[in-house]
Amino acid sequence: MSATPASLLVLGWGNRSRGDDALGPLCLDRLRELGLNAARVEYLEDYQLQIEHALDLQGRSSVLLVDASQSCAAPFEVTPLAPALDASLRSHALTPAALLHLYGELHGTPPPCTLLAIRGERFELGAPPSAAALRNLAAAVQWAAAWLQA
Repeated sequence: MSATPASLLVLGWGNRSRGDDALGPLCLDRLRELGLNAARVEYLEDYQLQIEHALDLQGRSSVLLVDASQSCAAPFEVTPLAPALDASLRSHALTPAALLHLYGELHGTPPPCTLLAIRGERFELGAPPSAAALRNLAAAVQWAAAWLQA
């Protein structure tokens, strides 16, 4: 028999070796350190969203998806997500909306999901996160901490 999943899932993705692409995983690190609602929260890190992540959404009351973005406004943007079918469903990496669409096809209505996109500038291989991205990360962590406590 499998264990009941934590009611809140924080799923962050990105590559720690590609500069500001590390913002998703770094956000998870900071939130874990805060220890907010530890019994109710599960943190999951990966390089990209994949079809297998649809299984991770099962049994959740709410999900926060965290990623770096070159197109969002600084310091971050928060967007409620809705399922949507797009071309990423046929690739190795999904968009958040396609992940929710897949979940809906498998299990019915997905849990409420929110995307936290943190503004990044430099995504070069081997580069550390930029100073601007780290400032954006600090602001995003404050928002996410409040989300976890709500």
